[in-house]
Amino acid sequence: MSQYKIEAGTGQHIGDRHEQQDRVALFTSPRAPGYMMAVVADGMGGRSGGALAAEQVLRTAKLAFDQFSPATESVEQLLAGVARDAHTVIKLTAFSTEKQPHSTLVALVLTPERSAHWVHVGDSRLYRFSGPNFAGRTIDHSYVERLVAQGKLARDQAANHRLSNVLLSALGSHEADPEITLGRHARLEPGDAFLLCTDGLWHYFSDAELGAAIAMNAPRSAAEMLITKARERASGTEADNCTFAIVKLALPGPAAKA
Repeated sequence: MSQYKIEAGTGQHIGDRHEQQDRVALFTSPRAPGYMMAVVADGMGGRSGGALAAEQVLRTAKLAFDQFSPATESVEQLLAGVARDAHTVIKLTAFSTEKQPHSTLVALVLTPERSAHWVHVGDSRLYRFSGPNFAGRTIDHSYVERLVAQGKLARDQAANHRLSNVLLSALGSHEADPEITLGRHARLEPGDAFLLCTDGLWHYFSDAELGAAIAMNAPRSAAEMLITKARERASGTEADNCTFAIVKLALPGPAAKA
C-alpha cells in the first residue's frame, strides 16, 4: 500500500509566442488503482503543427494508460510504447496535414509500490528532488548535451549556447527513429518531488532554485511563483511557451491512514 499521498499541479504560460504549442496533463488509470501519470509535450513544427503533435502525445498517453494493467504489462513497457506509438501517429499526421509536426515527450508514472518510472524524448526534462535537494534529472537529447558529454563544452555554457535548441531526437521525425530514454527510482518517501517541464521553464532556473520553490510551496503556489519569475527573467527575449507539471509526495493525513 502507498505510504504517501500525491499532491500535483500544472502550470502554463504562452510566453511571447503567438500560440501555445505545449501540452500537459495528469491522468489516473481505471485498470490500475493507485497509479498516476504526468505528461508534458513541447510541440514543434510551425503554426498549429506543433500544437497538433503535442496533442497527439497526450491522446496517445491517455489511451495507453486507460488500457494499462500492471497484471499484464510493466510500466517500462507502457512508457516505451507511448513514445513509439506517439512517434508513429505524429508521422502519419504529417502526411495527412502537409505539415511537419514534431514533439518532445516527458512522462512520469508513480506506483503504489513506492516507485517512479519515466520516459523522455528531446529536451523536455524530468527533475527529481529529495526535499529541496536536487537528486537528478534527465539528460536532453540535444546537440549541446552531446558537446558537454564529449568534453567540448562546459555545463554552465550549455543553456545559453547559440545552438541550445537543436535537438538530436524528437517524436515525428522522418529522418530517424527517436532516442527513447527510460528511468526509474524506487523507495519513494514523503518529501520527494518531481518536476516535468519544457525548456521554456528550465532555461531560467538553477537546479537549486527549482528544488527550493517546489519544496517550500504547494504545487499551485509553486507554479504561480515559477511562472512569474520566468517571465521576469525572460523579459525582452521573445520567450518560448512555458509548461510544467509538479508532483509532490506528502505524508498521508489521519483520514488516509484509517
